Amino acid sequence: MTPRTICLHGPESTGKSTMAPRLARHFDSVCVAEFGRTYCETYGTDLNMADLVIIARAQDAKARAAVVGARAPVILDTDPLMSAVWADMLFGKRDSYFDEWRGTADLYLLFDIDLPWIADGTRFFGTRDRRQEFFDRSKAELVRRDVPWKLVTGEGSKRYLSALSAIAAAGSAAA
Repeated sequence: MTPRTICLHGPESTGKSTMAPRLARHFDSVCVAEFGRTYCETYGTDLNMADLVIIARAQDAKARAAVVGARAPVILDTDPLMSAVWADMLFGKRDSYFDEWRGTADLYLLFDIDLPWIADGTRFFGTRDRRQEFFDRSKAELVRRDVPWKLVTGEGSKRYLSALSAIAAAGSAAA
């Protein structure tokens, strides 16, 4: 059985926003785009903790609305778990909202840092060490929350096939 919600998770510049609509088209479902990018393009990237909570709450509301009546799986470009990791990366701490939030997806796809980092005006952590730290924190959050997750790797069509394979494997495990 295919998971009802699939959330793309991991550091910036790993192909999540490119992959999300592609997966939604594959499953003839919907994609919930990343609200944080829209927020940063509108208000700038000088974020504080309150901004991250606003982003996370809006992302969660969009996801909950999309699931109602949508064909499964609903593809989530991100969710509040990723905002929690952003808080850790930016501030070394997080608002209590993040640990209290319980609306986790049925499956998380953790995107590897095996793609080149591309500066686009909204990204922060482009050095090899910072990307690795971001990846490690992203993975640790999934493990800490004990949610089902699979790693997605490769470039181009290999990355797409890696995501589809991960989803199929998760569906087989759930059956």
